Amino acid sequence: MAWRAWARSGWGCGSPAWGAPGAEGRELCAGRAPALLLGPRFNFFIQSKNGFRKAPRKTEPRRPDGGLLNGSYRRSALTPPVEETLFYTSPYPLRNLVKPLVFTVGFTGCAFGSAAIWQYESLKSRVQSYFDAIKADWLDSLTPQKEGNFRKQINKWWNTLSDGQRTVTGIIAANVFVFCLWRVPSLQRSMIKYFTSNPASKALCSPMLLSTFSHFSLLHMAANMYVLWSFSTSIVSILGKEQFMAVYLSAGVISTFVSYVSKVATGRFGPSLGASGAIMTVLAAVCTKIPEGKLAIIFLPMFTFTAGNALKAIIAMDTAGMILGWKFFDHAAHLGGALFGIWYITYGHELIWKNREPLVKIWHEMRTNSPKKGGGSE
Repeated sequence: MAWRAWARSGWGCGSPAWGAPGAEGRELCAGRAPALLLGPRFNFFIQSKNGFRKAPRKTEPRRPDGGLLNGSYRRSALTPPVEETLFYTSPYPLRNLVKPLVFTVGFTGCAFGSAAIWQYESLKSRVQSYFDAIKADWLDSLTPQKEGNFRKQINKWWNTLSDGQRTVTGIIAANVFVFCLWRVPSLQRSMIKYFTSNPASKALCSPMLLSTFSHFSLLHMAANMYVLWSFSTSIVSILGKEQFMAVYLSAGVISTFVSYVSKVATGRFGPSLGASGAIMTVLAAVCTKIPEGKLAIIFLPMFTFTAGNALKAIIAMDTAGMILGWKFFDHAAHLGGALFGIWYITYGHELIWKNREPLVKIWHEMRTNSPKKGGGSE
């Protein structure tokens, strides 16, 4: 699927850059170009032509390394169809980052507030659930068991999972669902608009969250979900499921905002997607809390190293990638997620989560006072 953007004056190509498909009236598009898909959370970096022309000029197809491909592009089946895009002809207005910043702060506050209320409701219903479970066991002893081996196997498997694995099951299911949506041709434009993040796009805020559940490549999704599954037990045992969900969702938005800032600062605009910004927060939080824990690379299990050393290596690599302008990974999103995970374990838990009592108290008063308004006496 190809899509086009209108130039402010005529057709043509601006100076070389990476731009954002779909940002009408702000960048120029030139022909169909291949998207280079690499890395846990990746950018689509694309080659471009130079110079403005009075009349449309046919562009030569090129590989991501700049070579020609005999008149046609060879696009990997792992990448979504993204057109060639160019630099802005004028500096990107920094005021366009105000809206993503407000969204980041607001969404983070709502995530932690909702998690605090969720935890309150969970604790409140725990006693009732205990008695309901006793009642259910008693009724099961009096009534015949329902047939269904498949259902029994599912329940048996579910009961063997840790709390962390049960918690991330929903996240994994959401990623699989979005991955399937990428396979629907009629949804391609909407998927690129809302499920890839780009500061030069018309849709700025919603993709900051939705892109963290978006993977076009099966290998990309499988790698991210495997890491999330592997660290789920540790992170949920440290934070609890409610706090973990708030941290994970906030981390996705925060890491995307850091990516926005980096793209604006460097002038390299392009869509990104993937859950690794949020997963880097999980990994960094666990490594900060348990620095002496032993880790290993999935394909090289014989080589082990401490979690603290692994975190230092990851941060060093992503920092070098940002400074040197490596184009394969979205290093800014990785680094933003990792730094947020370190900060939250070191300071954020004390500053945010342990100060949730006023909100919970307000919610408790609303819950306890609401029945009296319905027509009861004091």
